[in-house]
Amino acid sequence: MNLDLINDVPDGLTRRARSFVGAHGIKVDGNQVGQHRQRWLDLEVPAAVIDRMTVFQERWGGLLLPPAPQYDGGPKYLDPDSPEGTTSEGWWFEAGMQRTAVPFSFMIGPAGEFGIHAGSWTPLHATVEGWVESLALSHHASMWARQTVKVTGDDVKRITLDAYEAVPEVAGLADNWWRGTDSLVAIYSGEAECLSFPSARVAMIYSGLDEWGLYG
Repeated sequence: MNLDLINDVPDGLTRRARSFVGAHGIKVDGNQVGQHRQRWLDLEVPAAVIDRMTVFQERWGGLLLPPAPQYDGGPKYLDPDSPEGTTSEGWWFEAGMQRTAVPFSFMIGPAGEFGIHAGSWTPLHATVEGWVESLALSHHASMWARQTVKVTGDDVKRITLDAYEAVPEVAGLADNWWRGTDSLVAIYSGEAECLSFPSARVAMIYSGLDEWGLYG
């Protein structure tokens, strides 16, 4: 496997995420969608779906980032493969193979969402950029917080977020980030929803943050 530093960080990311990808990301040899195009067409995968995979591969293919704090680290690296779906329900494709043994696959949804699939589909973020932003924010918050508290299961529902605002760049769906006056809260509900396992819900509360910690 060839490894290269990131010289061309994808656009559309915040300064924080661009810095994170540039400093910690590595490019590896990934899947080349064009090599499989005719085989997928023969399997009646729509050409438009393969075109979406090609765009994903050109923008994100081979990007290896540090492990995510949940989902046992996330994909090993971003790499499109295995399109599946129907015309009526839409089409998904694999976002990259699992980093560890988890009971779900990381997929890109019909509308470009990043999520997990295990018999049922649970979108975590509305975009791939949102997933990358979440990784960058967790790295940033863990470095600058004076205190970090982990909350699990039903206790997550007891967290009061009335004085918080959603962090828009993470494009949160099942997972989301919230910003307060001196703290950030990350709530991960993907596994709980996808696997119908409420105990898997997790929140991370990063407190004691200054202006840079909240927004930098």
